[in-house]
Amino acid sequence: MATDWAADVKKYVPNADDAVVEKMVSTYRLVLSKPDTASVAFSDKAELETVRENFLKKKLGLTAGDAELDAAIAEVGEKLKGVNRKSRVTVYYLLAEKFNKLDVFA
Repeated sequence: MATDWAADVKKYVPNADDAVVEKMVSTYRLVLSKPDTASVAFSDKAELETVRENFLKKKLGLTAGDAELDAAIAEVGEKLKGVNRKSRVTVYYLLAEKFNKLDVFA
């Protein structure tokens, strides 16, 4: 199943950087290859903790408090409200953009 990750991101960020999306897809290729992990389950507390710890803190190097990071994740979840399968690439792109960290994938 081929997924157009860039098209999904561009639903929310029309001028999204294709090179950044491509680098994210390359970085997370293994995770994206499985339907269960290709999307972020916002109803799963452990999943959101993983996004905070592994993506925001480790990958993006953010040092903000958990409450601030959790609020940013919730904000992205609200933006994607009504979407059944929230693309991991889209969630990560929106979070990286919010914190001005897209250059991590440049």
